[in-house]
Amino acid sequence: MKKRYSFLIKPLQVLLDLILINSIIYLVYDKEFLNVYFLSYSSLFWLFTAYFTGFYKVFRFTKSLGILTLLVKQFFFFVLGYFAYFGIFREGEVVHNQFIILVSILISITVFKFLGYMLLQLYRSLGRNSRTTVVLGYDDSSKKVIQIFKSKANLGYQFLGFFTDKASSNSSYLGAFKDVFQYIEAHTVDEIYCSLSQFTNEQIKKIKKVSNAKGIVLKLIPDANELYSKNQSVEYYDDTLMVLNVKKLPFEFSENFYIKRIFDIFFSLFVCVFVLSWLTPILWVLVKLESKGPLIFKQKREGIHVKEFVCYKFRSMKINKKSNSHTIKNDARVTKIGAFMRKTSIDELPQFINVLLGDMSIVGPRPHLESLSIEYQKNVDEYLKRHIVKLGITGLAQVSGYRGEVLKKSDIKNRVRLDIFYIENWSFFLDIKIIILTVLNIFKGEEKAY
Repeated sequence: MKKRYSFLIKPLQVLLDLILINSIIYLVYDKEFLNVYFLSYSSLFWLFTAYFTGFYKVFRFTKSLGILTLLVKQFFFFVLGYFAYFGIFREGEVVHNQFIILVSILISITVFKFLGYMLLQLYRSLGRNSRTTVVLGYDDSSKKVIQIFKSKANLGYQFLGFFTDKASSNSSYLGAFKDVFQYIEAHTVDEIYCSLSQFTNEQIKKIKKVSNAKGIVLKLIPDANELYSKNQSVEYYDDTLMVLNVKKLPFEFSENFYIKRIFDIFFSLFVCVFVLSWLTPILWVLVKLESKGPLIFKQKREGIHVKEFVCYKFRSMKINKKSNSHTIKNDARVTKIGAFMRKTSIDELPQFINVLLGDMSIVGPRPHLESLSIEYQKNVDEYLKRHIVKLGITGLAQVSGYRGEVLKKSDIKNRVRLDIFYIENWSFFLDIKIIILTVLNIFKGEEKAY
């Protein structure tokens, strides 16, 4: 049995943050005003906001962008509470060094948060603080999980092998499903990942029962080709009857609608005033020099509730009769300046005008041509669910690698799956995360941006 110290990581992080906050306040605060009430208030408010923002919910698979998102949420509420203290208890009095204290706290917490995150990843990449895992099944989804375990040592997973009823010559093959139980008796296994598409309900129930008895974490891998709904929660009646309660989608709450719309308006105004105002005349000259025709390309797209609207883009093609057909790689219709605009997504910028007009949102499922939309409806279940919200300039599917040309059926299925996930799990910070990833992808370059 391994000795486990992971449970100490979170308490130590909380303790370190509290020590940092109190040390900074004690060292920088004007001693004339320093009192135990402010120290207590700062500590308790920090803990209170951390609980509700999930600031310390950092897992092995949490990425650096996830850390940044947690910091932004935590700091937003902590700053409000920090100044509320002076407004309520000090009657608006400007106490010496209060801004220095706040900035010092924010910088220190940020540095130590990322430093701790990177050191823990380094520690795990050396084989420490690891979790031993086995995988049941060997389909496409299982292979992706195995690949992650093998390629990302910093996550701290020690992959032992996989089980499947189909015999395999792979060196990681450990046997059939029936061999799992003997294996976990003889070896220390911390987590089991089981493919839902490879085994029957009875087999899954059996492994679940054994996992619970052994204290092994069991995680189920869904079929990547299926579209799963997240808007259900379990309720128990009289401790015996289990029912599924269909929850409201985030956009069914009016406050979420207004938050998203207000953000869309202010962000779009910013882009129109500070980017489009000077970029448009420059592009007008460049586009006109290379090909005849207007700068702005107008195209009908299907939007919210499948209503048609005119979508605006900077023209990136020569004038042609097939402008309503989708673009392919090395498309002869695309001009040189058009290729650059497509590669950097500059051609999409006029869609911020669509956002101001209320036809689109900054983040959401991407709008498709009517001809493609009809085709996709036939091949993908729940396709029309994408249209219960405003479609977006960018979206979760696009930053996850599913943008541009649809080369195979799985591309559109995965795109729709991610679109539905976004609709069912929307939050303001998810929008911010997608916008940040979109900007990063523009600088990194994307293979299907043509």
